[in-house]
Amino acid sequence: MKRTEKRANLIQKEHIPMLHFGQEDVLKDPTARSIRHYEANRATILGNAYRNKALITFCTDDGEVKQVETTVWCYDDNFVLLKSGTFLPLKSILKIENC
Repeated sequence: MKRTEKRANLIQKEHIPMLHFGQEDVLKDPTARSIRHYEANRATILGNAYRNKALITFCTDDGEVKQVETTVWCYDDNFVLLKSGTFLPLKSILKIENC
């Protein structure tokens, strides 16, 4: 399944609050959205139990693809909560990989 072709820039989690995110979900395929929920759940479990970090690839409002490497504390249908207390909109996430 091909999710993105753009090269992602790695950023610090502290820069996320300064970014703007679109209202539309970056994933149009329902299967891809289901996989994203699975990945978020897995990253949350590994982050809480083992302090494992995840590499999150996401898209901003202007179409830029960025990545952040951090611990995922929790998530719901709208947001992912990162270690620093930063919220990232779930609908902006392209993929989550465990490090």
